[in-house]
Amino acid sequence: MDSLISTLEWSSQIINAAGKQKVAQQIAQKVKDGDVLGVGSGSTVYMALLAISERIKAEGLKILAIPTSLEITMFCSKLGIPLTTLFEHTPNWLFDGADEVDPNNWLIKGRGGAMFKEKLLIRSCPLNYIIIDDSKLVSKLGTNFPVPVEVYPQALLHVESELKKLGANSVALRPAKGKDGPIVTENNNLILDCYFDELKDSLEHDIKSITGIIESGLFIGYNLQILTAEND
Repeated sequence: MDSLISTLEWSSQIINAAGKQKVAQQIAQKVKDGDVLGVGSGSTVYMALLAISERIKAEGLKILAIPTSLEITMFCSKLGIPLTTLFEHTPNWLFDGADEVDPNNWLIKGRGGAMFKEKLLIRSCPLNYIIIDDSKLVSKLGTNFPVPVEVYPQALLHVESELKKLGANSVALRPAKGKDGPIVTENNNLILDCYFDELKDSLEHDIKSITGIIESGLFIGYNLQILTAEND
């Protein structure tokens, strides 16, 4: 009998599916028997998981995955990709998406609300692939997306005040879709979406230094390799 997991489908239309499929195949071909993979979020990551699952079926690869979100955890279960945690294993490498990438390979991530686990895994991995389509390439971070900030709920007003001192010209509580009220992260926190007058080199560290902030979606100065799917 079919279960909720076995009938699970990607929740939105996949834009530039052909280009993303090419990048997904590149990722799948990098997988070696025995690998422990950090697995990020987003539609390109989902397509890479589909390609990896085909290799598992065809070649009998033995791998483990550490996902960054509940959604990707469920897809790994559906696709027969065994799971582990950072308690048991350190990932050999990671693949993830991004909302924006600038010429320095700085990122904004967190539209899916999973930036804390994503950053934890990137910090834990010696090799990180960021897989995007070319619509995510920008000359300056903050062009199309705000900087997301995960906040402990009772620190909300303190954090808002401190973010404005750092130069945030707009701070908005992210509303949920499909439920009343704000987004609640998998860590039971809230998300503030922030626009800044200037994104300085020190901004990621400065934001994290505010008491009550769990993590931000700024990724500045990380060891990343960017793989880009060109739009048709």
